Amino acid sequence: MSTSPWRPWLILSVFALLLFLITASTFSSLGVVLPAMIKEQGWGFGPAFLGFTLLGAFCGGSSWLPALLIRKFGVRLTIVAGSAVMVAGFACLAATPGLAVYLVGTALLGVGYQMMALIPGTHVLGMLFKKRALPFGIYFTIGSLGGVVGPWMALSGMEIASGAWRPYWWMQAAASLVVGLICTALVGDKAWLAAAAAQTDKAVAEEIENAPATSKVYRTAVDWTVKEAVRTAQFWVILAAYFAHLLGGVTAVSLAPSHFGELGVPATVAIAAISLESLMQVAARAGGGLVGDRIDPRWLLAGAQGVMAVGLLALTHATSWPVMMVFAVGVGIGFGLTVLAVSILLLNYYGRKNNLELFSMVCLVGAVSALGPVIGGLMRDQLGGFAPTFQLFAAVIGLIFVAALFMRPPRKAATAEPVGEPVPTLLQDAA
Repeated sequence: MSTSPWRPWLILSVFALLLFLITASTFSSLGVVLPAMIKEQGWGFGPAFLGFTLLGAFCGGSSWLPALLIRKFGVRLTIVAGSAVMVAGFACLAATPGLAVYLVGTALLGVGYQMMALIPGTHVLGMLFKKRALPFGIYFTIGSLGGVVGPWMALSGMEIASGAWRPYWWMQAAASLVVGLICTALVGDKAWLAAAAAQTDKAVAEEIENAPATSKVYRTAVDWTVKEAVRTAQFWVILAAYFAHLLGGVTAVSLAPSHFGELGVPATVAIAAISLESLMQVAARAGGGLVGDRIDPRWLLAGAQGVMAVGLLALTHATSWPVMMVFAVGVGIGFGLTVLAVSILLLNYYGRKNNLELFSMVCLVGAVSALGPVIGGLMRDQLGGFAPTFQLFAAVIGLIFVAALFMRPPRKAATAEPVGEPVPTLLQDAA
C-alpha cells in the first residue's frame, strides 16, 4: 500500500483546525460569553462557573470513551459521534432555558472535546508519521492558538449578533459539524489507516535498526502491552507530569485574575500577563515540535516541569513586570511543552500498538486536576490568599521534575538495547 505523501499532512491540517476550533469555542469562549448569560438568566456566579468544572472534569473523565469507540468502530465513526455530541452541547447552551440545561451542555462539550480531536488526533498522527515531533508540534501549536483567538472570536461573534449570546453558540454548533464532517471524509477508513500504520511501523523499525550508535533519541521497536507499560515507573512519571501540568496551569490561569487583584495589579496589566502566558504555550509547542526528534523528549518533559514550578513560585509575588514575565514564561512554556513531550515519550517508550489506551489513561487524570481551582478557592478562604496554593503545586511539580530528570527508558525482556549509549534504568530498577 502506498500513501500519497501529501495526504498525511492534509489530515494533520484538518485535525489541527478541528483542535483549534473546539479549543477556541469551548474553554476559551465560555468565560467571555458567560457574564452575558448570567446577566440575562439571573444565575449566581458560583453555580454558573460550575460549568467550567464540568467542562474540564468530563473532558478528562471521558477519555476512555473515544479509545473504546475507535477500537470497536474506527476513527471515522468516533469523530462523527463526537461531532453529534459537540453539536448537542452547543445547542444546550444556545437554547438553554435555565441552569440545568446549561450544565448538561458544558458536560457534553467536555465529552465531545475528547471524541472529536485530542485522542483521535494523536492516534491517527502516530499511525501516519514516522517522525512524530514535528507533526505533533504543529498539531498542538495550532490547537493552543485557539486559546489565544477564542476570547476575541467570542467578542466578535457577540458583536455581530448585537450583543446576543445565543447566536454565537449556534454558530459554533454549525462550525463543529462542518469541520467534523470534513475531517471524517479525509481521515480514511479502518483498512486504509491500518495499511498506513503498517507502513509507518516498518519505516520506524528500519530507522531504529539503522540508527547511529551516538543517537540520543530512544525509540522502541517492540510494542508493550498496557499491563506491561503500567508496571513501569516511567509510565507513572509521565502520567504524573501530565496531571501536574493541568493542575498547575489551569489553576494558575483560573486564579490569577483574582490573585492579581488582591496584589493591587491593574486589570489591564494582569490581562496582558495572562495573554502572554497563552502565547508562550504556542511558542513552546512550536519550538518543541522542531527539536523533539533531535533531542531526547525526556529533557523536554523535565525542562517543562522545572520552568512551570518556577513560574508558579513567581506568581505568588508577581507585583512587577519582571516577576510577571517569569510567571508567564514559566507556566506558559511548562504547560505548552508537557503535553507534547508526554505524547512523544509514550510512543517512543511503549510503541504505537497500544498507545491509544495508554494516552487515554494519561488523559483520564484531567478529571482530577479540574479540582485545582476548587482547592485554590478553599485554601484562599482558610489561609487568606492564593499564594499557598501556588507554592504547594510548585512543590508537587518540583518532585516530578526531579523524577523526570533521572528517568531512563524502560527495558523489556528479550528486546534490543535502547538506541544510543546504554544507560541504567534507574527509576525502573528502583520500582
